[in-house]
Amino acid sequence: MTDHVRGSIRPERLEDCAAVRRVNELAFKGPNEAALVDSLRAAGAVVLSLVAVDQGDIVGHILFTPVEIASGSESVAAVGLAPMAVLPSHQGRGIGSELVRQGLAELRRADHGIVVVLGHPEYYPRFGFRRASGYDVRWERAAPDEAFMLLELRSGALRGRGGIARYHRAFKKI
Repeated sequence: MTDHVRGSIRPERLEDCAAVRRVNELAFKGPNEAALVDSLRAAGAVVLSLVAVDQGDIVGHILFTPVEIASGSESVAAVGLAPMAVLPSHQGRGIGSELVRQGLAELRRADHGIVVVLGHPEYYPRFGFRRASGYDVRWERAAPDEAFMLLELRSGALRGRGGIARYHRAFKKI
């Protein structure tokens, strides 16, 4: 993590599941996101899962899952960022930002081309995310235009094609 953040970021391990659940439950003040993470993990629908560790404790988590951007009979593979959580006691220290930065760097190294996120329009643009509608991409559910964003990790990854972003079916349960 950055200088102002103690600890490290690493891939999630099997033994981290309970701690990841706790982080998501506390950060989101309820069980929905934690249950979503469990469902996605059980379905094998995880592209990348990272945890932030501070003094041996897991204090943050970020998950990336497969997304399809479909238009007619064509589709483009993408990755969805959701959820991202930091323990309330550790928020405001840059942990979430470092999780996003390192997650995007890992996805670039793995040659993924596109990431989408439904999130705070003031937060995600600092990482290069822009309104997905500017790429002619929309989410399959109703969402505020400014909150559904896209980042091309490789320039031209969409190749000028838009469409509807479809997340894993586990997202339909929340």
